[in-house]
Amino acid sequence: MNLEELGIPFTEMGEKKELDLFWHISRSLVSKRYLNEILQLIVTMTAAVMGSKICSIMLLDEEKGELKIAASQSLSGSYLNKPNVKVGASISGRAVKEARPIAVPDVTKDPLYGFPEIARTEGIVAMMSVPMFIEDRAVGVINAYLNRAHDFSADEIKMMQAVANQAAVAIENTKLREENIAAKQALEEKGTIEKAKQILLERDGLDDKAATELMEKIAGDQKMPLVEVADAVVLVEDLRKNKPAV
Repeated sequence: MNLEELGIPFTEMGEKKELDLFWHISRSLVSKRYLNEILQLIVTMTAAVMGSKICSIMLLDEEKGELKIAASQSLSGSYLNKPNVKVGASISGRAVKEARPIAVPDVTKDPLYGFPEIARTEGIVAMMSVPMFIEDRAVGVINAYLNRAHDFSADEIKMMQAVANQAAVAIENTKLREENIAAKQALEEKGTIEKAKQILLERDGLDDKAATELMEKIAGDQKMPLVEVADAVVLVEDLRKNKPAV
């Protein structure tokens, strides 16, 4: 995905690029975009600013202690399908464990880089990995890869750290918003199911258990969610009540 597909005009001036990057990430903090879309925006714009061949965001699975690729502007199958990274392993995992940016001028000469075959296949040379934190809790890492050897400057590292900080807040805000939406939806679905059960209780004389079992059986037989069965019960009852007298 490129910037034009995201609907984002982008200037070629270096400083203006950075301002645009931070402005668009800041906008995502209050937007109603979904997490995947926000992550894609961040990697696409960061790659443009850094001149990266590949830019990726890996999110942390705290239970497994692993980093998994969540977004990249690269279309490379070998990179996108690479194994998850254990915290502490490889460069990205070390960046999270040590809670600091790690810049490597040439990964082909670094024995700690965990995917030398991918580096050769993709022409990856220089790499910077910056952890994303909310207070003292790691949420993931943002990686930038160049197709040439490069000593990242203090300013480049500082800029990527600023991106990582903003990205972490955007990710946290979006997750909370999506969790709130899911909770609200679950509450609404529960209300619909309870309403349908009440209809079956009053109309067909079923008790609570029998009404639940009936809807669950229909849902299983028809391979549809329970809430859709409940919606159908409510709809049929509404139509029955509102049917014009003949």
